[in-house]
Amino acid sequence: MDIKDTYRTLKTSPPPILFKDKNSKFFGYAFPVITETEIKEHIEVLKKEHHAARHWCYAYQLGTETISYRANDDGEPSNSAGMPIYGQIQSFDVTNILIVVVRYFGGVKLGVGGLINAYKTAAQMILEASNIIEKTINIDYIITFEYKNMNTVMRIVKEKQLNITNQKLELNCQITISVRKKEADMVAQTFEKLYEIDIKRVH
Repeated sequence: MDIKDTYRTLKTSPPPILFKDKNSKFFGYAFPVITETEIKEHIEVLKKEHHAARHWCYAYQLGTETISYRANDDGEPSNSAGMPIYGQIQSFDVTNILIVVVRYFGGVKLGVGGLINAYKTAAQMILEASNIIEKTINIDYIITFEYKNMNTVMRIVKEKQLNITNQKLELNCQITISVRKKEADMVAQTFEKLYEIDIKRVH
């Protein structure tokens, strides 16, 4: 079975885009995010920046294997804003992302169909303007060993081109490695076979 161990996300936040419809202005923003705290902070900043706007609608998705998402209409008719934005997150197959569309009302009602189209288009435009990158889903392991076994451990790290994210090299040594999910079991087994070397998965 082929394990899916990559995901798509934003490299950085692109400059905002503007979509206009019947005098209403829709500013689209996209941010790479990992936590709900970051999401709240971005929305607060936009509310200050666009304090005269009428709605700050958004959708986000977090996670690579366990997904959490939310779509918020922020006072627009139900499912006319947040879900169309979230639909674009799904259609571009990206995660760890927040998209906010800020609306300035132009005096002409767009109707639910018009709103759905406007929010969807603003989300699509900001995603098209984004630099989307593919990242690997990694599993971290802590390897514990005595100093005398350092060469053995480091030889495997070098052979398998493992990424060390943390190390404490004293009489008792500990290194943390980050391994691509596809290769994780194979790497763990390599270390498990060794005498006096302990490998544990970090949860």
